[in-house]
Amino acid sequence: MTAVLLIRHGAHVLQGKVLVGRTPSVHLSGEGRRQAETLAHRLAGASIRAIYSSPLERARETAAPLAERLGLETKVVEDLNEIDFGDWTNQPIETLADDQRWHLFNSFRSGTTPPNGEAMLDVQARFVGMVEGLRTLYPGAQVAIVSHGDVIKSGLAHWLGVHLDLFQRIEVSPGSLSVVEIEDHGPRILRVNSPC
Repeated sequence: MTAVLLIRHGAHVLQGKVLVGRTPSVHLSGEGRRQAETLAHRLAGASIRAIYSSPLERARETAAPLAERLGLETKVVEDLNEIDFGDWTNQPIETLADDQRWHLFNSFRSGTTPPNGEAMLDVQARFVGMVEGLRTLYPGAQVAIVSHGDVIKSGLAHWLGVHLDLFQRIEVSPGSLSVVEIEDHGPRILRVNSPC
């Protein structure tokens, strides 16, 4: 059994205003830094063997206090990256609200791809595949993963047996913790969207 601690990066200043996607140099806000510190304090006694992070700054900044407290190096992995929103990257969310493709994307994730972006099914496959690989590397251990809301929700949907088109029913807030144990006979979801 491997316990995977799924951590969504903390809040950033453009949260809820702009679809930043993979835009570089989007850093945690003051609130996001507090969330990262609180999370590190909360998990200080955990037996975490490894910490993995998305390459984006907001994820690495969320992982940093935990890594420092536990004396671990954060391993940056591309498979934990945010979905590539293509032409929607850096668009104000209120502008997207007028785009019918945006509405379709949010109701039919399994069959709609952002213009010049990445399919959600591909996001789910790369994320779940990466986690399964960690299960092989760290049998019987706890592993922390810092990633992004939609990426984590796609994994939780997979392990819960929820169709990708319904994954918006799963809430994964900034700075939250979700926990899944994966055994040979299958997963067990122990926690979803636990606040820091």
